[in-house]
Amino acid sequence: MEVNWIDIPSIKDPRGNLAVLENSKLPFDTKRVYYLYDVPSGSARGGHAHKNLLQLIVPLSGSFELVLNDGFDEVAITLHNPIRGVLIPIMVWRELRNFSAGAVCLVLASEEYIEEDYIRDWEEFVSKTKSS
Repeated sequence: MEVNWIDIPSIKDPRGNLAVLENSKLPFDTKRVYYLYDVPSGSARGGHAHKNLLQLIVPLSGSFELVLNDGFDEVAITLHNPIRGVLIPIMVWRELRNFSAGAVCLVLASEEYIEEDYIRDWEEFVSKTKSS
């Protein structure tokens, strides 16, 4: 399974660096933004796939592991660089785990929250990917 990395433009400055995300430079128009923080040690987030939603995952602070599975292959990567995110396409199961202390995970989504877009059952996800 190929990981779709997105490099985020940044401006280096002795006073502090600035990273810039602009809709025109992303592979989708952002309709929702949220972030995960204060995730307790040993906890995992995600554990689902989306039928139509695209997401960009960016580690704003600290690090965490992102596990992606397309129903055939699985890849686990550690995100720790705030100017490098991962684009998650539709129908890819995702889990986030092993959050470092103080980690903040930013998520940009192509759609607003729609519960019907989620596949939260692993067996249902696998059956949908195998029948495609």
